[in-house]
Amino acid sequence: MITVKAPGKLYIAGEYAVVESGYPAIIVALDQFVTATISPSETIGSIVSEQYQENSIVWRRQGDAMVFDNRDNPFHYILAAINLTESYAHELGRELGVYHLGINSELDSADGKKYGLGSSAAVTVATVKALCQFYHLPMDKNKLFKLAAIAHLSVQGNGSLGDIAASVYGGWIAYRSFDRQWLHLQQAQSSLSDLLTMPWPNLKIELLTPPAALRLMIGWTGSPASTSHLVDKVALVKAKQRSEYQTFLKASKACLKRMITGFHHSDLHVIQTELRTNRQLLQKLGDFSHVTIETPLLQRMIQLAESAGAAAKTSGAGGGDCGIVLIDQTIDPRPLLAAWAHDGIEQLNLNVHTVQDTVLPNS
Repeated sequence: MITVKAPGKLYIAGEYAVVESGYPAIIVALDQFVTATISPSETIGSIVSEQYQENSIVWRRQGDAMVFDNRDNPFHYILAAINLTESYAHELGRELGVYHLGINSELDSADGKKYGLGSSAAVTVATVKALCQFYHLPMDKNKLFKLAAIAHLSVQGNGSLGDIAASVYGGWIAYRSFDRQWLHLQQAQSSLSDLLTMPWPNLKIELLTPPAALRLMIGWTGSPASTSHLVDKVALVKAKQRSEYQTFLKASKACLKRMITGFHHSDLHVIQTELRTNRQLLQKLGDFSHVTIETPLLQRMIQLAESAGAAAKTSGAGGGDCGIVLIDQTIDPRPLLAAWAHDGIEQLNLNVHTVQDTVLPNS
């Protein structure tokens, strides 16, 4: 049996702007995982999720195609990952097999709470990674990112794919999204093998080392948000408010450049200052796009953190879910946590997860 894991993520800064090709964001991978297992089967395969057991899929192989007994299922990202990875395996001359694929996610709570930790990205990465091992496909982090990004994009249709990068590379990363129009055109004229090895315009993924004094705290406000819907809303407005949107993009890029420099110099003060600046930029974006990025409870969470001497903002698209806090390790966090608990804000006791280098065999 093959077992692999892919971590969840949270955005630290650069949200919305990162959807545009070449605009940076900082993202962190967390120690909550999606686990994928694969075991070979003779004639009938299955896809089973611990979270959706009532929607388990049974399938057979008909030539190179997967034929499903039940197509009414919630596994769109898993199926996209399977289809793409098997296309790559077929290109490399692998015989496609039958298997049982199991998926188990820690990214939502046992009672169904949605934390916004990038479960669709992590399940895509875990599925691709497991199948690459199953078929003995040549794979490193760069190829794994590209394969998972294509699969995820085929389902979601928008987004920066930064959550895929965090799940693949782990730790703290600075990420710049690739040119998705270029990818779309290139897919029509290039093999997957070539597409995975060629450079992608504007794509940049850099591992960052946080200052030793930095502590990351995460508060969950109990209000799940749909990232894709919020990104769609901003996309509709940017054509009408072109001047304001371009100003936002330029300011976000400058802010993130200063923040990344803060990581390079291990300067917590600079990082915190730019986190606050990024929050202000997102507030302006929310104002002119009429998108609620900071809910009242997220605002309260941030105010309490700032009162404790920390820097804080929403994480990801906002509209609910998580807020993040960057605080000096020397500050006692217990008063802040007590204030959060009083106001119904749940601390997610998660740590940064580092992904070890992964190179799979060529045979």
